[in-house]
Amino acid sequence: MSNSVHDDHETTCKKISLPSSSVSKELDSNTQKLKSGRDDDESSSVFIISGKNPTTSSLQRWRKAALVLNAARRFRYTAEIAEERRIERLRRLRSMAFAVLAINRFMQAGKLADHSLGDVKINAHDLVHIVQGHQVARLQELGGVRGVTELLKTSIENGIKDDEHGLEERRKAFGINDYPRQPAKSFWMFVRDASKDLTLIILMISGVISLGLKMKTDGPKEGWYDGVSIAVAVLIVILVTSITDYRQSLQFSALNEEKRNIQVGVIRGGRRKQISIFEIVVGDIVFLTIGDQVPADGLLVDGHSLYMDQSSLTGESEPIHVSQKVPYLLSGSKVQDGYGIMVVTAVGMMTEWGQLMAAIGEETGEETPLQVRLNGVATLVGKVGLSVAAFVFGISIIFYFVGHLEGADESGKFKAGRTSGGDIFNTLVEIIEVAVTIVVVAVPEGLPLAVTLNLAYAMKKMIADKCLVRRLSACETMGSATTICSDKTGTLTLNQMTVTKTWVGDRMRDPISGLDELDQEYRSVLIEGIAQNSTGSVFLAPEGEGQPEVTGSPTEKAALLWGLQLGMHYTEIKSKSTILQVEAFNSIKKKAGVAVRVKENGKVRVHWKGAAEIILEQSGRVQCPDNIVLQITPDQRSHLLSVIEGMAAESLRCVAFAYMELNETEVPPEDKLEEWKIPEGPLTFLAIIGIKDPCRPEVPEAVRRCQAAGIKVRMITGDNITTARAIASECGILKEGDLAIEGATFREYSDDMRAALLPKIVVMARSSPTDKLLMVSALKESGEVVAVTGDGTNDAPALREAHIGLAMGIQGTEVAKENSDIIIMDDNFASVVRAVRWGRSVFLNIQKFIQFQLTVNVAALTINFVAAVTAGHVPLTAVQLLWVNLIMDTLGALALATERPHDGLLNNPPIGLRDPLINNIMWRNILSQAMYQVTVLLVLQFRGTKILGLDGPKAEDINRTIIFNAFVFCQLFNEFNSRRLEEQNIFKGLSTNWLFLGIIGITIVFQAIIVQFLNKFASTEDLNWKYWLISIAIGFVSWPIAFLVKFLPVPEKPILVLKHQRRTKRKIVAAGDSEEAAPSAAL
Repeated sequence: MSNSVHDDHETTCKKISLPSSSVSKELDSNTQKLKSGRDDDESSSVFIISGKNPTTSSLQRWRKAALVLNAARRFRYTAEIAEERRIERLRRLRSMAFAVLAINRFMQAGKLADHSLGDVKINAHDLVHIVQGHQVARLQELGGVRGVTELLKTSIENGIKDDEHGLEERRKAFGINDYPRQPAKSFWMFVRDASKDLTLIILMISGVISLGLKMKTDGPKEGWYDGVSIAVAVLIVILVTSITDYRQSLQFSALNEEKRNIQVGVIRGGRRKQISIFEIVVGDIVFLTIGDQVPADGLLVDGHSLYMDQSSLTGESEPIHVSQKVPYLLSGSKVQDGYGIMVVTAVGMMTEWGQLMAAIGEETGEETPLQVRLNGVATLVGKVGLSVAAFVFGISIIFYFVGHLEGADESGKFKAGRTSGGDIFNTLVEIIEVAVTIVVVAVPEGLPLAVTLNLAYAMKKMIADKCLVRRLSACETMGSATTICSDKTGTLTLNQMTVTKTWVGDRMRDPISGLDELDQEYRSVLIEGIAQNSTGSVFLAPEGEGQPEVTGSPTEKAALLWGLQLGMHYTEIKSKSTILQVEAFNSIKKKAGVAVRVKENGKVRVHWKGAAEIILEQSGRVQCPDNIVLQITPDQRSHLLSVIEGMAAESLRCVAFAYMELNETEVPPEDKLEEWKIPEGPLTFLAIIGIKDPCRPEVPEAVRRCQAAGIKVRMITGDNITTARAIASECGILKEGDLAIEGATFREYSDDMRAALLPKIVVMARSSPTDKLLMVSALKESGEVVAVTGDGTNDAPALREAHIGLAMGIQGTEVAKENSDIIIMDDNFASVVRAVRWGRSVFLNIQKFIQFQLTVNVAALTINFVAAVTAGHVPLTAVQLLWVNLIMDTLGALALATERPHDGLLNNPPIGLRDPLINNIMWRNILSQAMYQVTVLLVLQFRGTKILGLDGPKAEDINRTIIFNAFVFCQLFNEFNSRRLEEQNIFKGLSTNWLFLGIIGITIVFQAIIVQFLNKFASTEDLNWKYWLISIAIGFVSWPIAFLVKFLPVPEKPILVLKHQRRTKRKIVAAGDSEEAAPSAAL
């Protein structure tokens, strides 16, 4: 088997070869140069962090600056340095113990050492020791690699039998390819975290004290209501919070499982297929190509130029050469260069990788930039709330002791020497309860957590849109993308390639019938090159049972299918020669070669194929139809170049075939073949094929929508510049006035010229991974928010450097996926656009929730403040405020943070990384609604009994109940207003949002129960239908107010900007993250 031309560097097989780490080091050094000088402080704002890999110091700063009621919920991922070190030491000890226990558990469950597989004469432990211990002598005793395959009852050509019974027997004998997960955080742990809220603890203590006092003064029959009411309200808050957090945790766990489910190429029953990594069994024959992760321990059966990256296991970055002499492959290592075929010898917990993964457990997660920014908003609002609560507490104490405020439980006003100590203490407890409850409502703990809820919902739904999110912050950042650098093959095109034009011998010919007149020797050499110089394969079904199955990259499949149409007998051609050495394809040379020895006559041929102009440049002769070889004249070379240009202008990928014959003296002895570099010319030119890969039908519209949304689409490809121009024009990317250049040209620009031309460059052809990295860095330096797609191993630096790295799910390598933020599961550019839409939706949903919550905060604080100052008491009790807090925090977040995105989001420009969270439109909406609520409810507070005509002993209690009821309905109606920040039609899309309607309905039902039936519990009185209508009408008025205020213009400049700390003037070096250099953070 040999390697050959893959799709350009943007496709799976276009994975750059790294025979040493030199290229990798060069890319890494370039990245470091571009990032040099990055300020460790990251930002002048405490509440602004980088979207990728924020420093520990920045996380520590914002944590210390945040006002927090419950650190267990707010700081799940942000560790303190000292604590982090202590936990790390403990984790190492636990990891070793856990690994030992896990191995024992698996051994006992599967009885791996004792269970036999038919007449297999080797056990699991023996195989483990051979591979992990590199036991050469023991391997030779068993007959080498082929001897082991025979002992495992597998075939190198056909693999194991593909029947479920046989597979299950292998699992019982050798184990499954999985490892035990560390126990997930249980529901009760979330309950414990929710219970750590300081204010809730104070309320519980107050409730217990109140319970004891009331039962003593009023007796058990009547005295238990107040204390138990507060306790039950607190427990409900804890329970609802815990359920919400637990469900988020389950969603993230499910997404982690999806990320681990890697697809692996195997051969079973003679047929090549893709299976899940968890389905691998001992004896499987696995195909490895550049960028793949080795799915299990095994031995190399066949392969060439195979270099492995074992840094994840050993920590050593230098690649390891695996060959027939040293055939040991370890699970978890990655293919850095070459390709190979391996037989699996150990799986799951019998591998070092399985033990390691079982020990380290799940990823810890991350704090996203939006969560941190919202902590800044929560801190500001919380400080205001604490001030109001402290003022209310102080003024209530003063008013009580000067005789201006009634005591608790109708104990009357304070009278020195006459009021009992019990009444004083009871009143103080009640004042504390109210003050603490104001803090609960005022400090918006749910604000940062709403982001997590929103992201969990978005990540789950994005899977249906073919986007698998690997990094939470990418959901947010996609909404800010201003440019998308896209690959061509498979992303903008269908990746369904067929040979539509050919130049063979001396002229353009029909791809099939036109080759009939060629000399037989000419055809045989060409077909040999097609079959042997390929990483694809052909499965020939039994006669009469269907067409041959061709596997491999799209380019490989197109070439092999063309060969089959020419009458190629694949198995026969492969058997007629032996592969001596392979030159793997890479995106710098853009060609692949193979040296073969013909068994019949011993001739050695070197076949090359690759980018047509490159193969032509290295060819000195051309094969004629009658098999005569002639020198290529200048006129003929010009003619061939025009043929290539003509094909490329028709959007065809041009691939050329050529070969050369070697003398025996030019071929090294067998023991030197591993180090042999096959010659590159002079070649004899054979043929050019034009491969058509149609543009995806949905791409032009997706590109148009991106452009309308203020996002510039750029195409970066390894293809010929003429082909690139044609495809870019067809997709709507390249327009009049835009530039299409080659990677080498872009590389040679000076910094000033590159910066000047960058806005016009939309196509970069014949680009290398270094060119792609340079493009991404230059765009970031110019202030763009960059999303970049990639699939090859050497796309990893560009994927890491970009604000959002998008790896291809079908054609992408595991290395590319690991360095990405989002995996596009169908490799379709239209899915990238859907990801943009989700990113904008995440930000907008958070703004909706902020508007809703801050309206409640402003109204509640103002009402309590004014009432406390003027009347000496607040209108809402502790239980009532806790219910409002539940509506505001958890239920509000569920209702507003789970709105699905709509196409209208793409009619707006990108969201700036520093756009204010609370813009002027939101301030207009918040202040108008809060002013209305405060005005109406204060009027009811001071004049309600007279306006409503209330009299009798319960007049004040009914009035307070109406205030409470009206306040809740104001929030419910305002929840509808918050669905649309700018649009007048707040009901748009409401009929499809069943969760929103369900939460509103549930809230109304519980409000009715609280008011009508839980009078003792919530300190309410029954309301008749007239007062219910009044409460609803007060809430309903918020709709016309919201409609009218949206006609009021607002200034573009933010009204309120929070500047956290001034930054000392430092020079920001070229590629420091643009988002880390902001001087201030707008609320």
